[in-house]
Amino acid sequence: MRTRNERIFNKFLYTAFLLIGSVTAVNAQQANQRYDVAAYVWPAYQPDARFNDIGVFKDGKGEWEAIYNAKPKFKGHNQPHVPLWGYTNEADPKAVAQKIDAAVSHGVNVFIYDWYWYDDKPFLENGLNKGFLGASNNQKMKFYLMWANHDHNSYLDYTAADKTKIYWRGGVNRATFNNIVAHVIKDYFSKPNYYKINGEPVFSIYELSTFIKGIGGIKEAKEALDYFTQKTKEAGFPGLHLQGVLWSAIPAALSAVPGDTASTQNNTILDMGLKSLTNYQWCHYVPLDRYDRWGDKAIEGWAKFSKEFTVPFFPHVSVSWDPNPRFPGKLQGMVTEANPADFKRFLLQAKAYADNHPNQPRLITINAWNEWAEGSYLEPDKQHGFSYLNAVKEIFLKK
Repeated sequence: MRTRNERIFNKFLYTAFLLIGSVTAVNAQQANQRYDVAAYVWPAYQPDARFNDIGVFKDGKGEWEAIYNAKPKFKGHNQPHVPLWGYTNEADPKAVAQKIDAAVSHGVNVFIYDWYWYDDKPFLENGLNKGFLGASNNQKMKFYLMWANHDHNSYLDYTAADKTKIYWRGGVNRATFNNIVAHVIKDYFSKPNYYKINGEPVFSIYELSTFIKGIGGIKEAKEALDYFTQKTKEAGFPGLHLQGVLWSAIPAALSAVPGDTASTQNNTILDMGLKSLTNYQWCHYVPLDRYDRWGDKAIEGWAKFSKEFTVPFFPHVSVSWDPNPRFPGKLQGMVTEANPADFKRFLLQAKAYADNHPNQPRLITINAWNEWAEGSYLEPDKQHGFSYLNAVKEIFLKK
């Protein structure tokens, strides 16, 4: 008969065996996945305390409140969107663990967290800090930050008649930027699963023009980003991979620069130290249309981006666009007839773009993992189930 110590030891060996097997399976999958498929995460489906400061989402479930209260505005309008997993709290590590498992098993191996800093303090960080980083399986997935440095206004409040009220300004001065740098390096870059390119942590900036204006100009922006790079190196990394978000063919993000041309914008991007570009949403540079035409037009822009800029452009695919849950009154512009088959077709073109640019990482961005309020999400819902995630899996995981 086994002793108590033998039983404990055998249980320990069994647990270790399961853990090693799980890690081995994940590593094998990651080794077989030649592409980094990165989905943006909008971490507002949680009871962030700062929602109380601006008087929104009084149900205590974050922006889920706008989702389950949405109504169709015409016959055939797909509202409300109903999540297959329910209205989960994204600051709950168990809920996020389910999302990580589903994402990784379908080929989405990077989460890009929309990250906010207003009035020199964070907003919506619990989705990342408690939810993602608290999840027991978070090491399965890489993550990086996109600093969503836009002004935050009352568009967020689906009950507000006036959508122009500004809650917080997105521009920051140099002292605040230095605080951001210290926080990001210490609390995020140090994580072993923070996404890196050539060993350099990737940090994306959503609105370059807002950053430039807030910090004081192009010269000041360059000095601030040089400081960020230097501090990243001092923390033990070979450098910093700064990524910019493009908004139009000749990007509106740099429209604040006098005498703008494509050439001067390219020089500005290089001078500021940006090392890559991508998009956040197709609606930022392509007029709304039926989904198949919308996507075709958006993808035409990739060649232009690649030609105009000497830094790598990473192709982007959007799932859809319908912001009507945030605007319960008048019908808002939206994309129609979005479907998994066309989404898969666009992913195939993103994969081909990556294959045709072998000198840059095979990174593809997707909007989004969970932009439910904008109708652009990979998470399974009651209408399509796992169809959108299966499209990713069929292209990027299956041989």
